[in-house]
Amino acid sequence: MTETEESVSQVLLKFLIRIATMSLRKQTPSDFLKQIIGRPVVVKLNSGVDYRGVLACLDGYMNIALEQTEEYVNGQLKNKYGDAFIRGNNVLYISTQKRRM
Repeated sequence: MTETEESVSQVLLKFLIRIATMSLRKQTPSDFLKQIIGRPVVVKLNSGVDYRGVLACLDGYMNIALEQTEEYVNGQLKNKYGDAFIRGNNVLYISTQKRRM
């Protein structure tokens, strides 16, 4: 086996091990939500409006409290709020932001 083939084999093996490990770590939505408290998130509403801020807390009904909140309509910043409360029945999804606010 050449050095290049050996290198490719090692990379492939590491990749397969990582995939196997990921499949063993099943994460529930509750686990995910607990992990993102205190982190920057995007909350998309059924109306299409986005709220971006730091997730302060949430409950079983998906009621969400955000800090350092910004409201985006059609991708454009419309308002800034210190704290915001979003009623859970309006939430389409919640996701993490890559960068810190």
